[in-house]
Amino acid sequence: MPESSSPSTSRRLLSLLTVLQSRRDWSASALAGRLDVSERTIRRDVDRLRDLGYDIDAMRGPAGGYRLRAGANLPPVAFADDQAVAVAVALRLAASSGGALAEAAEDALSVISRLLPAPLGRRAQRFAGEAVAPAGAVGVEPGILSAVEAAIAVGEEIRFDYGGSEGPVRVTEPHHLLWRSGRWYLLAFTLEHDEWRVYRVDRMRVKSHRGRTFARREVPGGDPVRFLEGRFRGGEESGDWPCRGEVVVEASRSELEPYVVDGTLGEAEAGGTRVSLGSWSWGALAAECLRFDRPIADARPAALRDALTEAARRATAAAARGSVSPR
Repeated sequence: MPESSSPSTSRRLLSLLTVLQSRRDWSASALAGRLDVSERTIRRDVDRLRDLGYDIDAMRGPAGGYRLRAGANLPPVAFADDQAVAVAVALRLAASSGGALAEAAEDALSVISRLLPAPLGRRAQRFAGEAVAPAGAVGVEPGILSAVEAAIAVGEEIRFDYGGSEGPVRVTEPHHLLWRSGRWYLLAFTLEHDEWRVYRVDRMRVKSHRGRTFARREVPGGDPVRFLEGRFRGGEESGDWPCRGEVVVEASRSELEPYVVDGTLGEAEAGGTRVSLGSWSWGALAAECLRFDRPIADARPAALRDALTEAARRATAAAARGSVSPR
């Protein structure tokens, strides 16, 4: 196995670095097999990476092995082709989100774009062109995001003003930082109210004083993303809509599919398509069922039928008020 030439060594070091980054622990034999070199070469290459500033621990034991860990400074990072394209696309989305973080993302994207080989650059441009930031995306100061992330990582309470109000300083236990529809949200537990609360990070002004440490809690239902979705839907930890119902629409399944994103479609016994939908209230669900501009029937449950009756009454009254008698 030729292992001595400088270009070959450089390529091998980059390959080794990429492999070490892909999972926590690697045995020497697994690395040697992955890179098609000897274990002796792996040991020499690990020493070379250490000389370049990478913190690599040697694991003792019958098999032996290595672990790449975080160091005091950020060393150069190697990406596989798909990883590099994914990073470029993510930076493009961050750059289009607004705020100070967008400027940093734009700078990082320019660095990566200069280094990407032409084929990868074209792939990144294609995907980035198709990836559109959500309408109304709100930027957040990087310092605020960093402060929230740091508090979550070490399990410390965070103190902040909220929404520009002059009210009391909020004190809460931060647990999860989530991105949804162009905004960052903090999912936290407040001892004062003994409940979970959701805060928009762009409305937070974090205080410098560090809070007490706390024991980590599990969000109700165990899934932070579903819990947040449930709050937006007016429900709780299930993440589902509080009101669910179904109607039969006089249209084929293929006609309705483009317009039913958060719902299910099924065949109706008497023809047409049975559509199951959810919403935050029965009135809103009735309006959702009426938007198809096709006859509907067999509404279930009774609460949905009552909401449709009320919607019809209000629509009739509105039409009557808007009528003009002929002269």
